[in-house]
Amino acid sequence: MSDPLARTTATLVKGLGGASLGLGLGEILTPGKVAAAAGIDETSRSRFVIRALGLRECGHAAALLFGSGKLVWTRVVGDVVDLTLLGAALAKSRNGRPTRRRRGAVSAVALAGIGAADLYAALRVTRRDGRHADGSHHRSLRAAVTVRRPPEDVYRFWRDLENLPSFMHHLQSVTESGDQSHWVANAPIGQSVQWDARLTGDEPNQRIAWESLPGSLIENGGSVEFSPAPGDRGTEVRVAMSYWLPGGVLGKAAAAAFGESPEQQVNDDLRRFKQILETGEVLRSDGSPEGTAAQRQMHQQPAHPHAADQGAHR
Repeated sequence: MSDPLARTTATLVKGLGGASLGLGLGEILTPGKVAAAAGIDETSRSRFVIRALGLRECGHAAALLFGSGKLVWTRVVGDVVDLTLLGAALAKSRNGRPTRRRRGAVSAVALAGIGAADLYAALRVTRRDGRHADGSHHRSLRAAVTVRRPPEDVYRFWRDLENLPSFMHHLQSVTESGDQSHWVANAPIGQSVQWDARLTGDEPNQRIAWESLPGSLIENGGSVEFSPAPGDRGTEVRVAMSYWLPGGVLGKAAAAAFGESPEQQVNDDLRRFKQILETGEVLRSDGSPEGTAAQRQMHQQPAHPHAADQGAHR
């Protein structure tokens, strides 16, 4: 890695390795202080878990300081584990004093910040000069849905790319500028990623095709086709995509832990797209109002019509 960005990324990875070593030693030697700083109860079980996490951090340190930089993806997976364990420990804490709650909140924010740095480093280290550092191939997926609306209406709604976040919940925004567009999407650990794309095909009422621009962190491309459904039942919508998920197997595992695998996203997106075109809204319930992301599933309730939707119909 000879270019300045590559050297900066390598330095960041080594810095994360050093941070892992310091954190790991602290967790092993002083688990009680770590528990107090995190706002969780100090018990024999919490000390055992913290020491185990300390050993894991020392393993991260050894991997990043003396091994391949791509191993930074193990830290991303570790961040998922840490946030999950912290949330569970805070939920079970018997000490509800405001000071403890503040410490817990600060710890969660700090872990999210660390996760953002790890994710950024992982994304950068697995790319070099627009090539995949791990030699992995693009993955492909296909999905389809029948919408009870004419092709003209279905095409028109999808062609306005700024409509996409209304049914693609992993998207924060899409901004069009001619044949190019800027995309902002959610990423694991509550962070976001951005990329630019361009249209490669636009056949009114029939087909839209796109691809990400060279150098994008998230490489993807594909098409969506609109054709009359048999028996005058509306429009068949067929999506075909290819994408490259940074981090290979570890990156896919981290995304899936948050319910954000591309396969799951596309099927959920098409279901919501059908609801919007046919009913004018996405039908939700309080049982799972925002989909299947793991951190939301932890707080599910018995399903019934979503409270906001009920109020809107009164």
